[in-house]
Amino acid sequence: MPKKIPLRQCVGCREMKPKKELIRVVKSPEGEVSLDFKGKKPGRGAYLCPNGECLKRSRKSKALERAFSAPLPPEVYEGLEHQMKEGDRDE
Repeated sequence: MPKKIPLRQCVGCREMKPKKELIRVVKSPEGEVSLDFKGKKPGRGAYLCPNGECLKRSRKSKALERAFSAPLPPEVYEGLEHQMKEGDRDE
């Protein structure tokens, strides 16, 4: 039997994609929002395609705010943009 591939929905483009292709944005129990490249950090997760377009779209539609049921300061989005550019280098 073939292995089931977990799918997640990008909060930017709303497309279902394999979990491995998406970047997990996580809100820790302490309320800190960051990118989770490994998908292992504890907390509430939302998924984004690894491109700036989906991040822009999710910012415009306030998709991450809805996913985390909390307002996100602009610094969080700037940090996410920066982390997205950096990629997987810091882990």
